[in-house]
Amino acid sequence: MTGFIRRMLGAFRREESGSASVEFVLVFPVFLALIIMSLELSMITLRHVMLERGLDIAVREIRLGTGTSPTHDAIKDRICEEALIINECSDSLRLEMVPSDMRNLVTLGGEVMCTEREEQGEPVLSFTPGQQNQLMFLRACLKYDPIFPAWHLASRLESDPSGQLSIVSMSAFVQEPL
Repeated sequence: MTGFIRRMLGAFRREESGSASVEFVLVFPVFLALIIMSLELSMITLRHVMLERGLDIAVREIRLGTGTSPTHDAIKDRICEEALIINECSDSLRLEMVPSDMRNLVTLGGEVMCTEREEQGEPVLSFTPGQQNQLMFLRACLKYDPIFPAWHLASRLESDPSGQLSIVSMSAFVQEPL
């Protein structure tokens, strides 16, 4: 009986017909995970670049504007207009702007306030339009849904209770005089 088992195991050990399947089963999940994480990371980077672009163009227009104080909605609309690929931009973007003194620097510290899907009301944010020659800090927070929320990359990032992730971008400018 043991001779029979040895002959069968010996024949099984010499057989090479399933070796490609074993390699595929071992390599494919790792390869698939790398593809999915690179796709998720590229979309995060693309959203961040578009938010930075929109914020930069909006800040440039404020800085070189006619001296009128920009409103929250006007800045938000301009950012969303220039951030081309962001879905539901006006609903998922939150702005915060505070003046600062160059001699006594005050920055946008503390927790970043973003939109919340489950919140009914709008959180109170500081949005103070600046005067001429005044240093201003502008922070934009964008919430978005990840493409693959259960996969490794998106599940490791900090999300809100509804599963949305946030991207934060900041800019500083001095409004030019008339």
